[in-house]
Amino acid sequence: MAMTSEPAVEATALAGKGRSPWADARRRFFRNKAALAGLAILVFVVVFALFGNLFAQWSNEELDYNVMGQIAELGGPSIASGHYFGTDDLGRDLFARTVQGTQISLAVGLVGALIACIIGTLYGAIAGYVGGRTDNIMMRLVDIFMAVPYMFVLILLLVMYGRSITILFAGVGLISWMEMARIVRGQTLTIKGREFVEAARAIGVPAPVIILRHIVPNLLGVIAVYATLLVPLMILTESFISFLGLGVQEPLTSLGALISEGAGTIAYGTTWQLIFPLLFFCLTLFGLFFIGDGLRDALDPKDR
Repeated sequence: MAMTSEPAVEATALAGKGRSPWADARRRFFRNKAALAGLAILVFVVVFALFGNLFAQWSNEELDYNVMGQIAELGGPSIASGHYFGTDDLGRDLFARTVQGTQISLAVGLVGALIACIIGTLYGAIAGYVGGRTDNIMMRLVDIFMAVPYMFVLILLLVMYGRSITILFAGVGLISWMEMARIVRGQTLTIKGREFVEAARAIGVPAPVIILRHIVPNLLGVIAVYATLLVPLMILTESFISFLGLGVQEPLTSLGALISEGAGTIAYGTTWQLIFPLLFFCLTLFGLFFIGDGLRDALDPKDR
C-alpha cells in the first residue's frame, strides 16, 4: 500500500480542523483592498492625533505676534517659522490646533458611539427577548423618540446645560441609540429561539444572564459593524454643532470648529485655514466608512 506523504497528512489535518467564523471574517476583511486602504488612512489619522504634538513647535494656545495683523501675508504654511499648516486669524499655530481638533472629534465619535451601542444593545436585547406587550411598549417609545428632531434635542441640551465637552459627549450618544436598539431587537428575535437559548431557559438560567451571556455575544458582529458606521455619524453631528458655534469652547477646538473658522476667513486669502482641517476631517470619515463597509462584507458576505 502506498505511503501517504507528510504534506498531504498535514493538509488533511488542517482541512479537518476547519476555520472559525471569525477567522473567515478576518481573511475576507484583509482581502478587501478598500477596507485595508481605510484602515491605513485611519491609522495615519490616529497616529497624527496621538503623536502630532511631539512635532509641533508651537502650542495650540500660543500666539505668534510676528504674524498677527498680517495673516494673509505671513501666516501661511512655513517650515522655517514652525507653522507647518500656517496660523489662524489670531496667530495661533494651525498644526497644533488641527492635532487637538482631531483628538476631540475622534473622542466625541468614539465615546458617543460607545454610549449609543451600550444603551441601544441592552434596550433592544431586552425588548426582543421579553417580547409581547413589553416589546410593543418599548419599541413604540423608540418610534416616538425617533420622531423628535435629534439635532433640536442636542442643541437644546447644549443651551440648557452649557457648552461643555461632557454634555456634548453624553448628548451625542444619548440621541443616537434608537437605531441600534431596533437593529439589536430584530436580531434578538431570531436568536432567542435557538437551541442554546432554549436549553439555558429550560435549566432555569435567569433572563438577565441569558441576555448578557448568550444573546449579546452572538450580536457582536452586528454591533461592531454598526458601531464602525456610527462613529463617522457622531463626528459629523459634532462638526455640525461646532460649525453652528455650539460645540466645544475655547481654548479647546474640534475639526468642525476649525472648518467653521476657515470658512469665515477664506475671503481674506487664508485658504490653508480651511484646507488642512477639512483634509483630516475627510480622511477620518473616508477611513471609517471604508472599514465599516469592509466589516459588513466580511461578517456577512451574503449581503454583498
